[in-house]
Amino acid sequence: MAVKNHTLVTEFILLGIPHTEGQETVLFVVFLIFYLFTLLGNLLILLTVMSDSCLHTPMYFFLCNLSVLDIGFSSVSTPKMLANLLVRNQVISLGGCISHVFFYDFLGCSESWLYTVMAYDRFAAICHPLHYIIIMNHRVCALLAAGTWIISSFHATILTTLTFQLPYRGSNEADYFFCDIFPVVKLACGKTLIIETVSFTNIGLVPMICFLLILASYIRIIIAILKMPSAEGRRKAASTCVSHLLVVTLFFGPCALVYTQPSLSEVLVTPVQIFANVVTPMLNPTIYTLRNKDVKGALKKLAGSQFVSKGDH
Repeated sequence: MAVKNHTLVTEFILLGIPHTEGQETVLFVVFLIFYLFTLLGNLLILLTVMSDSCLHTPMYFFLCNLSVLDIGFSSVSTPKMLANLLVRNQVISLGGCISHVFFYDFLGCSESWLYTVMAYDRFAAICHPLHYIIIMNHRVCALLAAGTWIISSFHATILTTLTFQLPYRGSNEADYFFCDIFPVVKLACGKTLIIETVSFTNIGLVPMICFLLILASYIRIIIAILKMPSAEGRRKAASTCVSHLLVVTLFFGPCALVYTQPSLSEVLVTPVQIFANVVTPMLNPTIYTLRNKDVKGALKKLAGSQFVSKGDH
């Protein structure tokens, strides 16, 4: 009888994006451009909001949090994916893989809760306009933002601990472009109960709770808008929600499609993850900029002040 190799895995090999042979250079250039635009767009949002006192409101405070999360979210997987495409650097250490899993879940969970908080902010602004400043005061905003980060850190710590408590003694080749829970646990030799717990918590419980809370907020918002006497008031109230609804759809929509259609999962999971990790973080600042007069005005003021300061020199 042959003796099986029970050596513990100390590194993983990320096989990258499947079926891309011969297209690595093109994909590298495209994803690099997306990544640079993500960094530039979100940093510009942060700089714009911080430089204009008119934007020091709860909505833009949460938008700054979203920009920070988008920068982090895209930075978890994109640099390793770019290295894989450019120089075929497929090896990642066990510690690096643990970091991938932790930060991906931490930032993904934080973004889910932040979208929920942003929906609550819109609910307070539209359904209780006279008490909005009291409801969403600075202390409440800080607590809500801190709460999303703290809850998500616990969530990510539990998931990462569960994932890497499993023994990894066999193959170390993950058929993926970064260390996510699903491709990693496929390589484990542990009990399926732990894997099922990790899977359910990751893709089911938290997103479902957040989605239901967002849905409840928007049901109340729609009712409040329909009760408004003037068409102009209804239009203005609805316009403040459109950007948030777009980014929520971009975040929850593709994932819901994959996880509610098991037969399509193998085909869609990689394109959906690439879209979520590379494209969505780039689109979020664009959506909020193009649809928001205040942000566009602040950007023009910022650009004008930079131009004037350069002219002085």
